[in-house]
Amino acid sequence: MTIERPTQDAMTQPNGSLLWIKDPAGIHTSSDEHADASRGLVVDTRTGAITEIVGAGAEPARYDRVFDAAAHVVLPGLINTHHHFYQTLTRAWAPVADAELFPWLQGLYPVWARLTPEALESAVTVAVAELLLSGCTTVADHHYVFPAGMEESVDIEVDVVQRLGARAMLTRGSMSLGRDDGGLPPQSTVQDHDTILADSQRVVEKYHQRGEDARIRVALAPCSPFSVTRELMRDTAALAADLDVRLHTHLAETIDEEDFCRERFGLRTVDYLESVGWLSSRTWLGHAIHLDDSEIARLGAAGVGVAHCATSNMRLGSGTCRALELEEAGSPVGLGVDGSASNDGSNMIEEVRAALNIQRLSAGPSRVPVSRALNWATRGSAGALGWDTIGVLEPGARADLAMFTRDELRFAGSHDPVASLVLCGAHRADRVMVDGRWVVADGALPGLDLERVIARQGEQARLLMGD
Repeated sequence: MTIERPTQDAMTQPNGSLLWIKDPAGIHTSSDEHADASRGLVVDTRTGAITEIVGAGAEPARYDRVFDAAAHVVLPGLINTHHHFYQTLTRAWAPVADAELFPWLQGLYPVWARLTPEALESAVTVAVAELLLSGCTTVADHHYVFPAGMEESVDIEVDVVQRLGARAMLTRGSMSLGRDDGGLPPQSTVQDHDTILADSQRVVEKYHQRGEDARIRVALAPCSPFSVTRELMRDTAALAADLDVRLHTHLAETIDEEDFCRERFGLRTVDYLESVGWLSSRTWLGHAIHLDDSEIARLGAAGVGVAHCATSNMRLGSGTCRALELEEAGSPVGLGVDGSASNDGSNMIEEVRAALNIQRLSAGPSRVPVSRALNWATRGSAGALGWDTIGVLEPGARADLAMFTRDELRFAGSHDPVASLVLCGAHRADRVMVDGRWVVADGALPGLDLERVIARQGEQARLLMGD
């Protein structure tokens, strides 16, 4: 038996080795059955699964190697349920820095219409790297902008995600209702109905993985009620059922969207969702803010998931998701960083703190303990994505871990190790494991030249703006 030190040397592991993540400073499992893991957990680095949770006073039944985790606080890998990777190219853009959602979109659509494959590859690299470094192991993206020349956008995303080692739920988004037909986006950013459905089927058949060890999954994701036709929503739901994949869209994010649905369809947003066949457990929604009690009950009864995007909602002044009521009604509630232009960041551990604080404003600390916010970012997010082998630390789950040290000034004088990550504002993981393999070590992404990535992103962002 050998002991691994928390250095880059631990990156290379022999096939079949059972690795004991031993005696962490703190651990949160997000598992009701296996809450006590005070002595750590055992990972099979060959299969990528957790084999044992080690409680107080115990030792593993079997292990080959040890990782001394005394300096680390261990969480299940955080799971992001809603993002727009390409938007990392348009962060903090002055013309829309103080705009609400609709004018914000109208200002940015013409910029996004100039996307190129090179720009998207750079943007995805930045977003996924930033997420991984924040302790996020599963990244979900909603890509819906397909101007001419960007037909293989999902393919680009798959390549980057696989290269960086993340797990991902990638969506084939779409916009089919342009400004000429009463929608919000310019015509240069929309596609026709048949093209969208054909490519949706293509990317699912090419990339969607099934089974416990899936690393890439694909969902279908028409953008929003104000950017796609009713027919596309209905036909996409039918296609998702045929292909047995999930559905995702923005819904009830702002009052403007509610007004649009009333004027165009004569329906409130949830009524519209039901009218096109989306009110089911196959669906998860981005935002879901402007809902009344009966709508929350209907979403919960149907098992519709929700991506709560606290930072984005504050940044755009959109409102506050009623996350507690949705969860208590039966909706799986997860967290999302949303697009990096409406959040201006892609940091999941910071998103946990934002969700905790905004929900405590209305519900108070006793109803929103730190553990509940962490559960939203882990098992709640897994539930929203319909992915039942991630989001918890327990035997049989995938070995996706986020490990944080507390040697920064922000933690000086802190006590509870787990609570301090959220309350003191952790922002960067020291170690991240996906499927039993280290993808972040010593706070870095092995093999990725971040200086080069940052320089390239700056160049692509300037090109996109025409500078």
